[in-house]
Amino acid sequence: MTINGGISFWYATDTAPTGAGADHPPRTPRTPLDGDAAADVAIVGGGYTGLWTAYYLKRSAPDLRVTVLEQKFCGYGASGRNGGWLYNGIAGRDRYARLHGHQAAQRLQRAMNDTVTEVIDVAAKEGIDADIHRGGVLEVARTPAQLTRLRAFHAAELAFGETDRELHDAAATRARIAVADAVGSSWTPHGARIHPLKLVKGLAAACERLGVVIHESTPVTDIAPGRAITPYGTVRAPHVLRCTEGFTAALKGHKRSWLPMNSSMIVTAPLPEATWAEIGWSDAATLGDMAHAYMYAQRTADGRIAIGGRGVPYRYGSRTDHDGRTQPATIEALTRLLTSFFPALTGTEITHAWSGVLGVPRDWCAGVTLDRATGLGWAGGYVGSGVATANLAARTLRDLVLGDTTELTTLPWVDHRVRRWEPEPFRWLGVQALYAAYREADRREAASHTPKTAPLARLADRVSGRH
Repeated sequence: MTINGGISFWYATDTAPTGAGADHPPRTPRTPLDGDAAADVAIVGGGYTGLWTAYYLKRSAPDLRVTVLEQKFCGYGASGRNGGWLYNGIAGRDRYARLHGHQAAQRLQRAMNDTVTEVIDVAAKEGIDADIHRGGVLEVARTPAQLTRLRAFHAAELAFGETDRELHDAAATRARIAVADAVGSSWTPHGARIHPLKLVKGLAAACERLGVVIHESTPVTDIAPGRAITPYGTVRAPHVLRCTEGFTAALKGHKRSWLPMNSSMIVTAPLPEATWAEIGWSDAATLGDMAHAYMYAQRTADGRIAIGGRGVPYRYGSRTDHDGRTQPATIEALTRLLTSFFPALTGTEITHAWSGVLGVPRDWCAGVTLDRATGLGWAGGYVGSGVATANLAARTLRDLVLGDTTELTTLPWVDHRVRRWEPEPFRWLGVQALYAAYREADRREAASHTPKTAPLARLADRVSGRH
């Protein structure tokens, strides 16, 4: 039977008792805020961005009073539900190249490459066992049109300085992972498989060892200069940082700032060794594709395949789910996707399914900002690439808060401004039409075997603001 919801598979397997020894007992919740408080930096959001920011601030300035306010528990949002891709992708790089020049965007890409190593190194330093395996990222093409896009993507990555990236033909792709109908792939070493929740839990514990105060079950309803307001009291601080990603729309005045895009996942039961021998995937690279409605997958540490995609992309009014439950139709669609990639898995048990939200700015560009006049700052809009990007954003926020001019504070995504999303019902209609167009474009490309991208997808890209 498939467990639907329960936050995520990562949460279920990391906290549920596993037998007589109860190896993973539920963690005791951290106490909520109890009355007004003061800090030097108040951070709203207990996911990767908020916790990494708190961590680096206390590492750099141990005397700073840093308080994190989390509405549920650390890892409740995307940080505890994502696909476990620690990789060097960043939303908006091509736009930043157009706005600030190719060299500026190259610096941003180099910083992202280095960030993968930074996260792995800090996890080792802090004793965080997050099932990290650095197998890189393999992105495959399965149709002639996808292969054309793959080659263009590969060339672009080389132009931005990824000289260690490899382009593979069909045979070399199958030697890495035996994906059905694969005609080529691009591989980068700048990626690793992780257990997302183990990373966020270890990071929260590391923050507390440094003296960071974390209040869970403390929803922030409003942010204003010098204060973060909750039902239980107000935290006053010269710097208040919004690190809420897909849950930003719940804050007063931010309904249209970022769109909470849904992404859904399923995971198989552990696969037998004979199946792995047929599939390959011995290096545990994370796996993606070049479809317009793209997928992402990993081989988990306990021998499963976790695979995700968009499902129902957006809920009317920027609503978010409560427990990760996803629609049965989405589970069925992801199961079909899984078996189309790996026909040998037909009939394999799907043990867990879940959903989460990610933050999408109107121009699909991640960014970091600090207003020195008000002390208000934010980071996010990662569009699904947040596992590593949140770390780079946090180190950048640290430097901005401390008033330092560094290599990070001069990256082109700092102080990027973007217009708000359209009001409803236009927002809902637009997103539904966008992903319907991408799915139809994928179907047409697969049916026609043309090497050219479907015009419908190009139109959707222009209308959406992605390109």
